[in-house]
Amino acid sequence: MGRLGAGIGWRPEIADAVERMPGIDWVEVVAENVCPGHLPQSLLRLRERGVTVIPHGVSLGLGDADRPDAGRLTALAERAEALGAPLVTEHIAFVRAGGPLTASPLLEAGHLLPVPRTRDALDVLCENVRIAQDALPVPLALENIAALFSWPGEELTEAQFLSELVERTGVRLLIDVANLHTNHVNRGEDPARALAGLPLEALAYVHVAGGFERDGVWHDSHAHPVPRPVLDILTDLAARTAPPGVLLERDENFPEPAKLERELTLIRDAVTAGRERAGTGGGTGAATGALPSGAGDGGGIGAAADAARVGGGGVAVLARPVPAARERVGVAQAAVLSSLVAGTPVPEGFDRARMRVQARALAAKRADVVAKVAPELPVILGAGYRELFLEYAREQPMSGGYRRDALTFAGHLLRAGRPREAGARRELREWWLDRSGPAPRRSGGRVARTARRVLLRQRG
Repeated sequence: MGRLGAGIGWRPEIADAVERMPGIDWVEVVAENVCPGHLPQSLLRLRERGVTVIPHGVSLGLGDADRPDAGRLTALAERAEALGAPLVTEHIAFVRAGGPLTASPLLEAGHLLPVPRTRDALDVLCENVRIAQDALPVPLALENIAALFSWPGEELTEAQFLSELVERTGVRLLIDVANLHTNHVNRGEDPARALAGLPLEALAYVHVAGGFERDGVWHDSHAHPVPRPVLDILTDLAARTAPPGVLLERDENFPEPAKLERELTLIRDAVTAGRERAGTGGGTGAATGALPSGAGDGGGIGAAADAARVGGGGVAVLARPVPAARERVGVAQAAVLSSLVAGTPVPEGFDRARMRVQARALAAKRADVVAKVAPELPVILGAGYRELFLEYAREQPMSGGYRRDALTFAGHLLRAGRPREAGARRELREWWLDRSGPAPRRSGGRVARTARRVLLRQRG
């Protein structure tokens, strides 16, 4: 395929607006949020118009100490094929820890957590990436993540870690410039230095997103406008290389379409400024030209990624198996995740204040996502939903995904005789019974009324 051009993250809440936006060459969809046999009509219409759709996974956990789950890989492959995608993307992160590898309870973060930049973690990641590459029908690109905390005793910089990952596996990179800004604020890592050391020849495309700063910590919210420092990093990147595609991410607090279009214009302008800088000798990149708008040049990410995937371009083969490294990484990750979601002591060497911030962020994220996958719960519980959920989350780590978490939360409340109001408690019990069995009970009545209230709340 040729260059991607300008894109936006497709979300159901802005589906209609995305279809009407001018200059949208491609969209990215969260892979776990679509079903291959029942793709949203909006995505189908975009594809019919020739708009490229790329699935972006968030739960594979290639940085986990365990090997990637075969079922998750199959699901990601099915989505790539259903969408006719030229590649799939995921994250350099761990999302679960524990289990048989460490003889400890399996825990889920519900979010993306940083892997330690150590030789052990790199060996594990490289082997996991190769497993994923073998299972996927199209090339794979991996995203650098934002982090609130650092691991002690790291052996490599991010640029060194990613460069060796690319060299050993041939994987492509999805560079998120908002995450570079986040890590600059939270971990003191210089974005320019990171860009100077990254293998930008492996660049698949770029993410741009907004966030906010609170008490000296930057939160990568994807719910706020893109700030100037992030656009400046994008300009720096574009001065070094012509990005094949740039995508605006927004997951919450969606503004009116005109504001999203203005953000896309700012992103295009930032890329143009970088290419102009490169053209006048102010940058390090050799390629010239502003961000294209869907014009294929035959030399984009597809051909290079295909060559990398079959071992071209000097891609190295892993020299050794990594079972011992998996155990060491597994123990370390389990200790970190347990401290974040189960209240165990913070491991030695970590910044305790930052770990508290991360723990609160994980709990808040968990409450928000459960409210999305089970929107009836905030309606039934009213204003007390969030407080009740955070109280539950302090006692009950997540271990089976968000939908299971919603059911476990409801069962937890019912066992405790909550909510206090009898009518709400009956409604919660009906909801739980309807969803906890092998098939819906179809009791009509209260469940239907709750569903109507959810719809009215969403429309109002």
